Amino acid sequence: MQLEGSGETPYIEAIAGGRKERRTRPAAEGHEGPMADLDDIYNQRIFELAAAIPHAAHLDHPQATARAHSKLCGSTVEVEIGMEGDRISEFGQTVKACLLGQASAAIVGREIVGTPADEFRAVAATMRRMLKEGGPRPEGRWADLGLLEPVKDYPHRHASTLLVFDAVERALDQAQGGTQHDATSGAASKAAAGA
Repeated sequence: MQLEGSGETPYIEAIAGGRKERRTRPAAEGHEGPMADLDDIYNQRIFELAAAIPHAAHLDHPQATARAHSKLCGSTVEVEIGMEGDRISEFGQTVKACLLGQASAAIVGREIVGTPADEFRAVAATMRRMLKEGGPRPEGRWADLGLLEPVKDYPHRHASTLLVFDAVERALDQAQGGTQHDATSGAASKAAAGA
């Protein structure tokens, strides 16, 4: 159902319409300054990305399949990949996640085919640093992942936002014989997911 004279659904407009007051983090957390407003996180671009997740189909003959699940929110992302040498040549995903997990999966789905495994792992590490440590945003063709930067102020949302990265890295581990796994990033994501 759409509102008259608007391309928005009532739900989207209701969320995108009102602004909330900015809050400041308590000094005890070691950070000062404004926290991200929920409207900064759930903005129109995030809705658009989540509504159009690429590669939302199963592959006929996947080389590797992996799943990541967040016990905290119940979100799940399952991926299938095919490899040609060190590049991801095929990708399929099933996303049953919150809006943030869907948006993250949409950006990954759009950019992943043709990506070397090492590049993907570097992007995943950049995302984890951006959310958990306030690190820089991803750049280049992965720059849209920076739209998720406001999530850094909501640690309980990190796991769902990172699910697609966890799943793809597990699939890469399978496809590459388990030789490329970064134990620290996997352990951090499992801890954040409540595993």
